[in-house]
Amino acid sequence: MHSRILRTAALIGVATLALAGCSSTGSGAPAGVKQNEKSTLEIWIRTTPGSPSEAAQKAMVAAFEKKTGYKAELTAIFDDFETKLAQRAGQKDLPDIVMNDISQLGTMHTQGIVREVSTKDVPHAKDLTPQAATAGKATDGKTYAIPYSAQANALLIRSDWLQKLGLQAPKTWDDLEAVAKAFTTQDPDGNGQNDTYGLAVPASTKRGYASWYFSNFLWAAGGDFIKKSGDKFLPAMSDPASVKAMEWFRGLQCDAKVMQPGAVSMDTPPTNEAFETGVAGMYMTGPYMLPRFDKSLGADKYEVVPAPEGPKDAAVLAEGGAIYLMAGSENQKGQNAFADWYIGADAQKAGMEGTNGTFSVQLPVNKTVKVSDVRDDKRWETFATAYQEDGRYAPNIPSWTPVRQMTADTVNALLADCSLDLKAELSDLDGKLTAELLTQGILKK
Repeated sequence: MHSRILRTAALIGVATLALAGCSSTGSGAPAGVKQNEKSTLEIWIRTTPGSPSEAAQKAMVAAFEKKTGYKAELTAIFDDFETKLAQRAGQKDLPDIVMNDISQLGTMHTQGIVREVSTKDVPHAKDLTPQAATAGKATDGKTYAIPYSAQANALLIRSDWLQKLGLQAPKTWDDLEAVAKAFTTQDPDGNGQNDTYGLAVPASTKRGYASWYFSNFLWAAGGDFIKKSGDKFLPAMSDPASVKAMEWFRGLQCDAKVMQPGAVSMDTPPTNEAFETGVAGMYMTGPYMLPRFDKSLGADKYEVVPAPEGPKDAAVLAEGGAIYLMAGSENQKGQNAFADWYIGADAQKAGMEGTNGTFSVQLPVNKTVKVSDVRDDKRWETFATAYQEDGRYAPNIPSWTPVRQMTADTVNALLADCSLDLKAELSDLDGKLTAELLTQGILKK
């Protein structure tokens, strides 16, 4: 993992230098690039070729062409996405638009491959939710991405297990622990075997999953990975609130023993299976899992409830897809038109309706659009409320990936080895975070 990141960073570094002559800041046409509104927009999306997700996005692109008259062509890429993008940057021939995770904003902005978006050129930007509008801004306060789809986590819980044990869905951390213990020790599936657990947790270090999942609890306790100080940042994992969150979360594994077996080596695919096959009875995840679990487990077997409130609040991880307008485009008006169309009310509703059971828009980022406008399913409204009231995006620092990875390494280690000194490990982590923030030029001195 580490060597791959370094290799990709090296490629991007070379590509960024190569782009220096064609990148653009502000809303004017890129220097040296003649504009042609009739040129076909080349759109890259990070998803699996041939997947239902690709089909859903192709349907959206076709609708954009029909509505606006611009021509566009969508290419789905998953394997080696960053490397291929770096190669095109090195050739000074970037795609016009990239659809990627909003968490990539800091990295792509630092690389110099995206241009600033003027909200006057994207009129529907005024309709973005406050969270989405803020998520599109880099550390310099300027907009470099337009979110088009949002998601936030809520708690999925086996309603049939609750009924069998005479329990209610948890509303607090204490409730969550109590229900998790009951699911682990009281045979909620009634098979006479000691084979159920309370909570499904993807605690692998792969791609930083342990940190990604833990963020829901860290923020709910008032803790943080790094904290803002003026226009800079400081490490925060050894702060009291962060320590308290880690002690509680670790207790679920080391003391209560309510996490599924092998959690420390699992990313999301096997964790999904742990929930849908009846190994674990609760799972904090996003709305994108509903179609799968409805089919594999049955919609009548589980329910969706808000994340239980922590010591401070119920803050949950918010994520989603974003539209990046790439530097060097010869059709900048077309770029603006695509971003504007996609966040308009009609496109947001069409994206939520989906294609073949796959949604290109999970939750709307347009505040004039309600989930209930399209979906007659209260569970989606639970997710929408979680996003609107408690959703929190990771900070758009120059590179979030190393911060997420090093925090995941520590969270994973503390769950895997219950003998480790928790406070010492978190202090050591803060030392590593200090070095990383210094490297990125955002450390508060």
